[in-house]
Amino acid sequence: MARKRKPKRKSVWGLPILQPDAAGVDIGAHEIYVAVPADRDPQPVRCFTTFTRDLHALADWLQECRIRSVAMESTGVYWIPLFQILEARAMEVCLVNARYVKNVPGRKSDVSDCQWLQYLHSVGLLRASFRPSQEVCQVRSLLRHRESLVQMAAVHIQHMQKAFDQMNVQIHHVISDLTGKTGIAIIEAILAGERDPEKLAQLRDPHIRVSSQVVVQSLVGDYRREHLFTLRQSLAAYRHYHALMTACDQEIKACLGEFDSQIDCRQHPLPPARDSHRKPRGNEMHFDLRGELYRILGVDLTQVPGLNALTVHTLLAEIGPDLSAFPSGGAFASWLGLCPDNRISGGQILSVRTRPVKSRVSLALRQAAQSLHRSQSYLRVYYRRLRAKLGAPKAITAAAHKLARIVFHLLTTRQAYEESVFAEQEAAYRIRSEGRLRKQARALGFQLLPLTSRVR
Repeated sequence: MARKRKPKRKSVWGLPILQPDAAGVDIGAHEIYVAVPADRDPQPVRCFTTFTRDLHALADWLQECRIRSVAMESTGVYWIPLFQILEARAMEVCLVNARYVKNVPGRKSDVSDCQWLQYLHSVGLLRASFRPSQEVCQVRSLLRHRESLVQMAAVHIQHMQKAFDQMNVQIHHVISDLTGKTGIAIIEAILAGERDPEKLAQLRDPHIRVSSQVVVQSLVGDYRREHLFTLRQSLAAYRHYHALMTACDQEIKACLGEFDSQIDCRQHPLPPARDSHRKPRGNEMHFDLRGELYRILGVDLTQVPGLNALTVHTLLAEIGPDLSAFPSGGAFASWLGLCPDNRISGGQILSVRTRPVKSRVSLALRQAAQSLHRSQSYLRVYYRRLRAKLGAPKAITAAAHKLARIVFHLLTTRQAYEESVFAEQEAAYRIRSEGRLRKQARALGFQLLPLTSRVR
């Protein structure tokens, strides 16, 4: 139920009102403060609790005050219920970044915050944050939940490793993956009561490089009761979270099936994968994720060096298939925090560091850029050249920036990735490098000659 608050003394503002039907909302965990124009209600500032009934009462009051647009800060996840209620009532909701609406220092309160938001929004000084469609947000929630399941499963792997360390069983230091075929078989045999290292070593996969003798030595330990109990429960918990991940994969698959197809897969089949020789990872989804992404996006982004299906899926879940909200590739890269944030004062450049952002897409592109040193492509040459010139951190950012522009171009034009485009850039770079070297040689009194035969 709304509580009456005395409105503060009206301040004199000097900017023209561009949005007269604007309201400001200060979000909190237990209370929400709302401010409307002073001429719409005798009490232009009201406080509501966060129960669902009170949120609907808040929306009713805004409609009575003839409010069409509402500005609110993106505070945690507390804004989501009110955002959805206002959006369902056909109100324009402007979700803004908290760092862009800071008030004058020393005058901060819940009442002044909502009034400040209302004023900034009414004079047109607020810019709404990007928010994808509801079907994209649905997949995003499931993907983030799946990431938490993967992290919790990894914690129980560490518990199993700790139990082996306490028993002085070094099998997890000998094989690369404790949860692989060999590791699980040995753990199950140990929990079944087998203690003979020779018999346990026979469970190793023939493809493991380490010798059987080393495996036997690593399985000699003190199998104490309490550590075996910890090992048993950790294995059960690990399998439980993998079962939850499988169920989550099926729900994600069902949600992806609701997206419209951007391409006819019968007329334009999915191209062969670049990394078809790679072994599947243990945390990959249990369905054809790459095929679904190709159908939804209309282009196979996994053909871009460094991008795999999970990276592309992160991009789809965080942004969606439609990038029309970004006018250009540079704006898209800037939103991801991959462009220099120039700070200039008095004609001097104070800083060109990138703007700090918390974006899962930006992190995924940085990881993809870091993996380019193993790729056999032009982007690998580009990354290694920048790494030698600028260092690893700046090279990763620059390569991630290029990947972001490539992704934007492919999604907006629906064109397939073509490596020959970068071959022209590489040839132009070689010409510039050759000219620079010839100029330096002439300055030192030398002359560059082409190498016609290999020196033996």
